[in-house]
Amino acid sequence: MKKPGTLGKLRRSDPQLAEEARKYERPLPSRAFILQLLAEQGVPASFERVAGLLEIEPFEFEAFRRRLGAMLRDGQLLQNRREDFIIPDKADLVRGRVQGHPDGYGFLVPDAGGTDYFLGPHEMQKVLHGDRVLARCAGVDRRGRPEARIVEVLERVNARLVGRVIEERGVLIVAPEDRRISQDILIAPGARRKPRAGQVVMVEIVEQPTRIAQPIGRIVETLGDYLDPGMEIEIALRKFDLPFEFSPAALRQAGALPDAVRPSDLRGREDLRAAALVTIDGEDARDFDDALWCEREGRGFRLVVAIADVSHYVRAGGALDGEARARGNSVYFPRRVIPMLPEKLSNGLCSLNPQVDRLAMVCDMAIGAAGAIQSYRFYPAVIRSLARLTYTEVAAALYGKDAGARRRLAPLAGPLAELDRVYRALAQARARRGAIDFETVETVMEFDPQGKIARILPHERNDAHRIVEECMLAANVCASELLTRHRHPALYRIHEGPTAEKLASLREFLKEFGLDLSGGDEPHASDYARLLEKLAGRPDKQLLQTVMLRSLRQAVYSPENVGHFGLAYESYTHFTSPIRRYPDLLIHRAIKAVLGGGREDPGHWEEIGQHCSMTERRADEATREVESWLKCYFMQDRIGEVFTGSVSGVAPFGIFVALDGIYVEGLVHISDLGADYFHYDEARRQLAGERTGARFRLADRVRVQLVRADLETKRIDFRLAGDEGGRGPARERRRASRR
Repeated sequence: MKKPGTLGKLRRSDPQLAEEARKYERPLPSRAFILQLLAEQGVPASFERVAGLLEIEPFEFEAFRRRLGAMLRDGQLLQNRREDFIIPDKADLVRGRVQGHPDGYGFLVPDAGGTDYFLGPHEMQKVLHGDRVLARCAGVDRRGRPEARIVEVLERVNARLVGRVIEERGVLIVAPEDRRISQDILIAPGARRKPRAGQVVMVEIVEQPTRIAQPIGRIVETLGDYLDPGMEIEIALRKFDLPFEFSPAALRQAGALPDAVRPSDLRGREDLRAAALVTIDGEDARDFDDALWCEREGRGFRLVVAIADVSHYVRAGGALDGEARARGNSVYFPRRVIPMLPEKLSNGLCSLNPQVDRLAMVCDMAIGAAGAIQSYRFYPAVIRSLARLTYTEVAAALYGKDAGARRRLAPLAGPLAELDRVYRALAQARARRGAIDFETVETVMEFDPQGKIARILPHERNDAHRIVEECMLAANVCASELLTRHRHPALYRIHEGPTAEKLASLREFLKEFGLDLSGGDEPHASDYARLLEKLAGRPDKQLLQTVMLRSLRQAVYSPENVGHFGLAYESYTHFTSPIRRYPDLLIHRAIKAVLGGGREDPGHWEEIGQHCSMTERRADEATREVESWLKCYFMQDRIGEVFTGSVSGVAPFGIFVALDGIYVEGLVHISDLGADYFHYDEARRQLAGERTGARFRLADRVRVQLVRADLETKRIDFRLAGDEGGRGPARERRRASRR
């Protein structure tokens, strides 16, 4: 066989030759070089011509065909009717992902960004939501939107779907729970056990849709009846592709771990078992990541934040690590948790349970009287939590008049009082820093014995919550500073400021209220904080705060440290929850590497950051969907009742109303706002009537009547009640292909 050194002059000019040579004894032309050559040719080229131009030897033909085939599968190349190879960009083709809509049409979201392309129902017959395709621009539709025609499907992403069985004239079909997939799945005959109509099943697609045929599948799992307790969670797990069963390898690895800390585990660790460390969590918590202890040190404080040392047990590259990485985080549904790690670790060996030895990574900080972190030290330790406390009892003992709580926590009165004092100092430093502190109302659901909502209550945050939050923020900042100072790669928790468009929209809206956001084109968190201070006592505070919050971008994980806008930190990462967040586990490994004088390299940091940001969004979407279903079920028996509420959202198609005291939100469709043509004003966040001048905007008070709570769409519909408009209950809208 010829050696790499015998390659021709053209092959040796491949910019990626060295990388290819590391993988193969006889390196083929790289993908980038193939694309470069075809672009220079400027015309489609046959296999023979491409091979000739690239000096491909006959014995290399088979390997070269495989490389070109892989490029075809990935959409880097395309073949025309003559089977000549062409570059998609040269053929005015667009690569992207299909985004379906419940009404049967969809959009092509280009990989390269830019404007989305409309895909009509005819085009959507060929694909399912999420598929990747090559498409050609086909002009504009009658609404002026750029339209595309699908040329080729590059990737089918829907191998399995969860849905409900429907029987039509003896034929079984499955209606997917993901309404972005508007095509029903035809069930191939011959199933061993025929499910009943209405049951929820998992279906495996055996034939993907085409222009002339709907998708065909076979049922691989019957989950049960739609209204069975907990079914809404079973559906969400499968719909959002959440890993919920640990692999046998991961369970074997967990099972091989000890049940308790061993003497050999203590080597190289500082002993903090005599310190008055305590955990403070909610009443329902079972996995305890962090324990706290504070004492006076001169005019300032010594604050010790001990975090479960998960990295001691979950080693990089193992089966447990693979499971944790795939999940990205624990998912907290109402009444059920899908943990990132098996229960033996999450609730046992790694959880900082009281009165047992546990391994921890400690952030030991010296904090000044004014709340500045003066110094810090990280080290591995062994601890013994003195007590498992709750936010409620700590708040009652520190701030309330609960004599019983004070008596129970009397042995801890000193350390708890110091924790409160260090929190006050840290909070003052936070205020000076100008961090944004939005006041939001969180809710908690109470359930009946059948697993359905009995009532929804506001979740009160007290100063005990804030003690823990400020201590965790301090430890996270120290972790970030340590890794930055040692120039060690890390996943930062970044939060960028508002985009220019959102900033302009916010300022336009604030003008309506005689307000302005300072800071020019690049405002700081302190500018937002000062504006929030001006809103104190205003009846429209909630409205204005909501609009301010929506002007900000979402926080994500990234190896590029651009700071955290909302918290007003130049550098910030997540260190304090390795039991339930994979990025925190990576930070622990990185800190240990720094302490040991080495480096931790889990692979491509950028890809891991994108993956963990995705799993976080996925968990949020899944929990929101479950909560929406439960709220629909909760409201089903209240059809016809009249409620008061506030406008919580405005869209071109109507207004969303949040009900007082019930914490349920629903839609008043634009057709039910009154006998008028209503126009959407995005800058003012309002719908305005053309003839009557009636306006509906954020925070407006309204009375509404409940007309529909649809479990299938998870949608709650209202109409305006009394003298506020409306033309009778909204009509029941039939779902196409569902009845």
